[in-house]
Amino acid sequence: MERLKLVLQYFQSNSESISNGICIILALVSVKLYTSFDFNCPCLPQYNKLYSLGVMIVPPIILFFLGVLVNRHTGVMMDEWMRPVGKRSKNPAVVKYLFSAMIQRALLAPMVWILVTLLDGKIFICAFSVSVDPALFSGLPNNTGLDVIKIMAKIPCKEDIIFSNSSFRKAVSRYVRCYSQAVGWSILLLLIVLGALGRLIKPCFDDHSTFLQTRYWSNYLDVEQKVFDETCILHARDFARKCVVQFFEDMREDTILHIPHPPFNKHSKEEWEEEEEERLHGITKEEQVDQLFTKWYYSKPELDVTRIAHRPRMCVTWENHEGKTLYSDV
Repeated sequence: MERLKLVLQYFQSNSESISNGICIILALVSVKLYTSFDFNCPCLPQYNKLYSLGVMIVPPIILFFLGVLVNRHTGVMMDEWMRPVGKRSKNPAVVKYLFSAMIQRALLAPMVWILVTLLDGKIFICAFSVSVDPALFSGLPNNTGLDVIKIMAKIPCKEDIIFSNSSFRKAVSRYVRCYSQAVGWSILLLLIVLGALGRLIKPCFDDHSTFLQTRYWSNYLDVEQKVFDETCILHARDFARKCVVQFFEDMREDTILHIPHPPFNKHSKEEWEEEEEERLHGITKEEQVDQLFTKWYYSKPELDVTRIAHRPRMCVTWENHEGKTLYSDV
């Protein structure tokens, strides 16, 4: 249970971890879909290969685009690529990094589907059973009145009556399945070797400081958009509250009610209103809100927070009647 909590905390820690979690879930879903998929080969020479290739190619394409769709890096990359320059220059390295991360995560579920189908072998048997030389095996049913091509096309259909009490179908299926599993394990080995070589060779050719900068600014774009969305939600909530209260104030009759102030309320009305005004950031009209979003899109703020980081703050110093400092929060 503790390990499960640690895994959940990791996947909720940042958007990159969330994207990894979603891709892993898609990979597991692809395995579950394949195991629950009712695979029925048509057992016809002209349709076997077409049907098998469709099952092996179409679901991975769907899973790939689904991975692109649910990946948060997709939206961040497109926003950064398509936005006007404004006050902030574009960094092609960041867009390239986001694109690479998106493609790698989106390819996980399709590759899992393809590897599972190859290691299972049923689709490979359906597609290439007609390509096997029947002379390599004994027990070919030759009293059925069918030509060899049609007999070989019926290899995937184990319930067919022509293969009753015959070891020929099992021998051919075993033969083709061995090829299918060999291809599957070879692809898996190739992917692992390429990944390992990439991790080992990449530091030899890339400047690590440049990579750290690129990763930092790609994460910054994601965090910046999240903070902007959260600030917009808070502003919309306070803006809506102000509009509703103002509407009720306008509808209220000019009646004065003398109600005692509740003793538990420590904040004055002025302090509460000042706090709400601070949340609105001075944006109090529809035209201002529209102008804010237009400016945010066409003129992103420059990456310099010196002004707000070093703005003056009020300091309080207590002195006695002789002018000697007793306490200061400077």
